[in-house]
Parts: sequence; structure tokens; C-alpha cells
Amino acid sequence: MENAHNSVESNAAVETLDHETRATDRDHEALRVWLRMLTCTNIVESQLRTRLRQSFDSTLPRFDLMAQLDRHPDGLKMSELSRRLMVTGGNVTGLTDKLVQEGLVVRQDDPRDRRSFTVRLTPEGKAQFRRMAGPHEQWVVELFAGLDHGEKVQLLKLLDRLKKHLGTLSV
Repeated sequence: MENAHNSVESNAAVETLDHETRATDRDHEALRVWLRMLTCTNIVESQLRTRLRQSFDSTLPRFDLMAQLDRHPDGLKMSELSRRLMVTGGNVTGLTDKLVQEGLVVRQDDPRDRRSFTVRLTPEGKAQFRRMAGPHEQWVVELFAGLDHGEKVQLLKLLDRLKKHLGTLSV
């Protein structure tokens, strides 16, 4: 019975997050594709946010920042972190300040540019990130389990084509 209850809650959550309810069959196909992508993104992000909070008392932005630093052991400048996370410098600064206070990252002056500094994970930050990374990956695998291998490959190719096209557009 509990599984049925969870399923009802999951369906209600999907409907709440569903941007596609704005579109009808009369709307342009491109609009419907956009709303479907947005809906899927929101559902995946919501699931990851909830699971990170419940399992690790952490947030998705915090996980994403630590993931970037884990991939770059020599650290990243704040401007590069902001660019990679696609958020404002103020957002990165606030999150970094909190992680510094918790001893999970350090800021180091850049000897080539005294106005900037590099942010790196501390050993405790690396350990905390690694504890979250495995479960996070499994959650993503689970969330995309509705597609078989060939469908995921096809979706990657299609999204790659779309990304390349979007990169050719000027604002």
C-alpha cells in the first residue's frame, strides 16, 4: 500500500511541475519539445534536490560546486566556477563563503592576479563530496532507467545537434 501511496505522490509531483500543461496539440511542435525538456529537467532536479537533502542534508548547488572542484584538483577561479555553474558571481561567493566556514573549501590568492583567488576542496571537502557522488550517480541512473541504452545514445545525439545549433545563434 505504501508503494501505491508513493506512486500517487510522485504522479502529483509530476503534474505540479509539468510545464507541458501550458501547451496543446495546436501549439508549435518546437514549443511542445521545449516544454517537455523543461518538464523533464525540473522533475530530475527536484528528485536530486530532495534526495541530497534527505540523504546528506545538502543542496544541489552545493553538490554542483563541489563536483566542479573535485574535477579540478588545482582549483578554479571564482569567475570560472560561476561560468561553469551558469550562475552569478554573487551566488558562487555566498556558497563558497559557507563552504569555507565549514572547512570544505579553501581560497588561495592567485600570485599572478592579486584581485582574484582560486578555490579548492579541502581533504574533508573531498571526502564529503565522494560520499555524495556515488549515490548521486545511482540516482541519475535510476531516473533515466525509463530509456534503454540505444534511446539514451539517440537522445544524446539529438541534444548534441540542438546544442550545436543553439551555439551558432547570436543574441
